Amino acid sequence: MGDYTTIMARDGHEFQAWLAAPAGRPRGAIVVLQEIFGVNGHIRAVTDGFAREGYTAIAPALFDRIRRGIELDYSPGAIQEGTGYRAQLNPEATLKDVAAAIAVVRNSGRIGAVGYCWGGSISYLAACRLPLSAAVVYYGRVAPLLTEKPRCPVEYHFGAEDTSIPPEDVEKVRAASPEGTVFLYPGAGHGFSCDQRGSYNPQAAALARTRTLEFLARHVGGERPA
Repeated sequence: MGDYTTIMARDGHEFQAWLAAPAGRPRGAIVVLQEIFGVNGHIRAVTDGFAREGYTAIAPALFDRIRRGIELDYSPGAIQEGTGYRAQLNPEATLKDVAAAIAVVRNSGRIGAVGYCWGGSISYLAACRLPLSAAVVYYGRVAPLLTEKPRCPVEYHFGAEDTSIPPEDVEKVRAASPEGTVFLYPGAGHGFSCDQRGSYNPQAAALARTRTLEFLARHVGGERPA
């Protein structure tokens, strides 16, 4: 449904982004923020899914600052590789790329961000620093970032069995963001929304998607145009 396009950040960095357009007039735009596996088949499918819901959807290739075309699977070796790429980036540079993606889709109306794992952390920072109408965080490590405050509504999705995000961190998010909506999914682990991972939990993923779409409809898209 979508395709790659080349965009440029304000510092002159050129990079790829997966861009998917809705069938009719867009109801808004969604920036999809990747995990540590790059803009792989899963992220492209998620982006296309938001386009089918009526949004202009874009997934910036945030690893292009390291090397263009990084696309990983979910094997232990790939997790180690992706973790190494993430360590080479700083949030300031990454947010420049997110800002460039926002600029590409700004004519579609209000803009939301949806991020997964590392992208969930970036989604939170984007809610604090960039012009968004809403942000969604899927199992992002947000607790270390709570000194910054979002400037738009944020919805959070965590797995109750996520060993990388302990319950006390989820409670820190609740306490620091009383205006935010925090959902905890019993029996779900890290990456529960990705149907290509062993941790995929179809029930939790379906419920989280429904909640995400409702949240985005309220804050970004309103009713889908005919």
